[in-house]
Amino acid sequence: MYEPTQLRTFLAVAQTLSFTRAADRLGLRQSTVSQHVRRLEEATGRPLFARDTHRVELTEDGEAMLGFARTILQAHERAAAFFGGTRLRGRLRFGVSEDFVATRLPEILESFRREHPEVDLELTVELSGTLQARLAAGRLDLILAKRRGTESEGRLVWEDTLIWIGAPGLRLDPDRPVPLILYPPPGITRMRALRPWRRRAGPGGSRARAPA
Repeated sequence: MYEPTQLRTFLAVAQTLSFTRAADRLGLRQSTVSQHVRRLEEATGRPLFARDTHRVELTEDGEAMLGFARTILQAHERAAAFFGGTRLRGRLRFGVSEDFVATRLPEILESFRREHPEVDLELTVELSGTLQARLAAGRLDLILAKRRGTESEGRLVWEDTLIWIGAPGLRLDPDRPVPLILYPPPGITRMRALRPWRRRAGPGGSRARAPA
């Protein structure tokens, strides 16, 4: 009765409360997202969203559809995995840096668990340096972590520049170290950033230093 594609689109809009952001997440045009939602509303005979030019909200029927949509999609995915003959089994030791835990990781892991229920997923949250050491030692199978620009192992997802930001008018005094809050070693910010600070000349030619 309800198309899985339309249900996935509905869930994306319900989670973001935005047709534009849902389209970006799904890689679809906004008009396609609107079409999927409209057809699902036609199939149910009920409005699922209350929307105007400023906001999008779930209706009471839309709230009810959330549970039904998840249940239908989970059953669909289990059936597809069973009859597809490609079910994964075994243990996956996955390590992730603390920086990524509060982003979309829970949503991604939830989707992975639904699609591969027979995989024993072990999650380790640690500093990037610690994760890389455990991967090299064979104690982890896969990691998502930061790395220094000179390191070439693994796949580069994105690159960014480390920038220190200080208060307006801050002057560095070689006799008064700047107090910093840093992760313990082998945190990349500590290992990479402090060495340049010790070498860099401060105002008036003095040398700035930071606590190790």
